[in-house]
Amino acid sequence: QVQLVESGGGLVQAGGSLRLSCVASGSIFNIKVMGWYRQAPGKQRELVAVISSGGDTNYADSAKGRFTISRDNAKNTVSLQMNSLKPEDTAAYFCYAQRGGISYWGQGTQVTVAS
Repeated sequence: QVQLVESGGGLVQAGGSLRLSCVASGSIFNIKVMGWYRQAPGKQRELVAVISSGGDTNYADSAKGRFTISRDNAKNTVSLQMNSLKPEDTAAYFCYAQRGGISYWGQGTQVTVAS
């Protein structure tokens, strides 16, 4: 089992920045992928950005150029720096990890961007 705990959400004005962090605990050996998904009210959960243990990244088109994902394998953390935030970025953001073909999710942290 892998436990994921997010932090760093909140309320920000459009154009502002937030940094989300997630720490993994439990069976953390060989977590291949970590990242972030988000879910807005009435919408499906969607990819924001993921990063492999080797540092390869994949971003949603909506995140490219504004968000940066990073990972510290030694500390078992993944972070998402979000700049130039827009009201449409408002959502619950969920930390994600994949280990042994199993997906794990955090409880989510709310990001609200006011116009």
